[in-house]
Amino acid sequence: MSTDRQAAPPVSFWRITALRILYALIAAALSSFVWQQLFFQSADWPVMRGIAKAMMGALAILCLIGLRYPLQMLPVLLFELLWKTIWLLAIALPAALNDRWSSDIESVFYETIGIVIAYLIIPWRYVWSRYFTQPSEPWTARDR
Repeated sequence: MSTDRQAAPPVSFWRITALRILYALIAAALSSFVWQQLFFQSADWPVMRGIAKAMMGALAILCLIGLRYPLQMLPVLLFELLWKTIWLLAIALPAALNDRWSSDIESVFYETIGIVIAYLIIPWRYVWSRYFTQPSEPWTARDR
């Protein structure tokens, strides 16, 4: 097994704490409504709404794990950051610019715009080092 993996840069204690706070906020916000809806209101939902709510429940659980392992769970935050950013740029922005803003878009906008906080909290040097510059895991047994 190769041992040439470079170490990711250290992440400051304040940033680890900020990540934990972000995980806690996401878990609390989702848990405050999603579990009650899943268990008591889901019988008549369309399939896609049920899928979305189940994914939010899974995200809440993963964010609870992020409280213990904030750096290991960064891919969860990156996924959340990416889908919300894509939605804001591909759906909300064109709707606002082309006068197609609706109450549905506005509702989702207010649920997603808070993700800008994650841009300030995520340790980007760590992300770059860990996910883009470190050698990948072996693709074949021969690469080990």
